[in-house]
Amino acid sequence: MASGYFKRFRMAADLLRPRCPASLPTGYRFVPWNEALIETHARTKFKSFRDEIDAIVFPCLGDLDGCRRLMREIREKPGFLPIATWLIVRGDVRGGLQSLDWCGTIQGVIDESGCGSIQNIGIVPGHRGLGLGTALIERALAGFRDWGIGRATLEVTADNGGAVRLYERLGFRRQRTVYKVVDHVGDRSGFAATVPLAAGPAPGAW
Repeated sequence: MASGYFKRFRMAADLLRPRCPASLPTGYRFVPWNEALIETHARTKFKSFRDEIDAIVFPCLGDLDGCRRLMREIREKPGFLPIATWLIVRGDVRGGLQSLDWCGTIQGVIDESGCGSIQNIGIVPGHRGLGLGTALIERALAGFRDWGIGRATLEVTADNGGAVRLYERLGFRRQRTVYKVVDHVGDRSGFAATVPLAAGPAPGAW
């Protein structure tokens, strides 16, 4: 069994500074949290992450049942915040459920320190490059702010350069570097050949 370490950045943003309102392209709309949509969140999360590097760092993201368990765990957190948890959908329900294209998901919780914590943000391939990720983040941050929270945090895998740049553009700054051990690294989507892995003892957390 191969093992390695992935570097991740813990990032934080000040929610008290002025922010741009969330907006979506024509044909897309936000869907607020509803208990009946937990399966939809899980499926959208799976479609978003199954072929991405985070599915290696966190194998549950590459498995539909794993995404279902993860969504239940997020929902059961004491600080789960519905107004920071959203879906994006394209299509009109009047055309039937089959016409709906669920294409983005984000979840937010309040952590033990009282900060807003973004748990996952995923955009399904085919809907990327349209600003949906930015819109989801801004919508979640607005939910934190409306709840009286002045600071938000998230973690991102350092090799996911596009996500790091997006978060920095939205005002997130690196606060800490951590390392996530991965017990089994397979040759999935070429990531094993491109992601640097550390041998020997785990690097320090700072």
